[in-house]
Amino acid sequence: MMRILILSYFFIASTLLFSQKEQAFVIYKANGKKATYKQMKALALENQLVFFGEFHDNPISHWLEYELMLDLYAENQSNLVLSFEMFEQDQQAVLNDYLNGKLSDKQFKDSCRLWPNYETDYKPLLDFAKEKQLKAIAANIQRKYASLLFKKGRAALDTLSPLIKSQMAAVNFPIDTTLSQYQAVKEMGAHMGANMVEAQAIKDATMAKFILAAMKKDTKILHFNGAFHSDFKQGILWYICKEKPETKIMTISTVTQNNIYILDKENLGKADFIICVPETMTRTH
Repeated sequence: MMRILILSYFFIASTLLFSQKEQAFVIYKANGKKATYKQMKALALENQLVFFGEFHDNPISHWLEYELMLDLYAENQSNLVLSFEMFEQDQQAVLNDYLNGKLSDKQFKDSCRLWPNYETDYKPLLDFAKEKQLKAIAANIQRKYASLLFKKGRAALDTLSPLIKSQMAAVNFPIDTTLSQYQAVKEMGAHMGANMVEAQAIKDATMAKFILAAMKKDTKILHFNGAFHSDFKQGILWYICKEKPETKIMTISTVTQNNIYILDKENLGKADFIICVPETMTRTH
């Protein structure tokens, strides 16, 4: 029913938009040349890791995530693994139980810390994984421990239990503060203290850790994250490439612009494929 409602919404929205000779989105390559979904799908099929950088409240992101998941499943079947920024590693057992049918929908919702747009944006992905018996990764660090690092520094993480430490990147995780994404975090949070970048980086390092742990010879991993975590092939990708530089990776990003028919200069190179959406697009929450 949820899938039907989502498709109905986009059919109506697309009809209205196209009647006004407008488009809901345009896909670009990294160099700013226009591309097609078919080209984006083709490259995704060629790479072992696919990072879908979304805007969390953007319906176009979520629609195309679902469509790409379907296409990757058609090719990879049970070798497809879904990975999520939106679920934290301590929730992995609960996530597994839901996918294995051991928890009802209500029990899962009552047991898991869910994002406000879970019902519309992430539940359809999980329910597909449940139907097809796919594995899913709760890849992120618990928010409260990233916050602890931000407030008190790395030394505070040393006080955590071995179990909690196993659910995050190593306390001594490396960080390249020269990366442009981390430089941007530093500038945005200049008034918030020196640990702002480290709090961002431990999320990236943690997601990389559990993505790498799930990688097998034949697996195809589709990871969903806020675009900032994978834009310019930094963030999570820096940690993955440091560990396994030979890994074949493709990235997708989402951007919003007033004019979607020419990719703005600052959005060039953000990803292999860039989904450009009007700034007026309806939000999911």
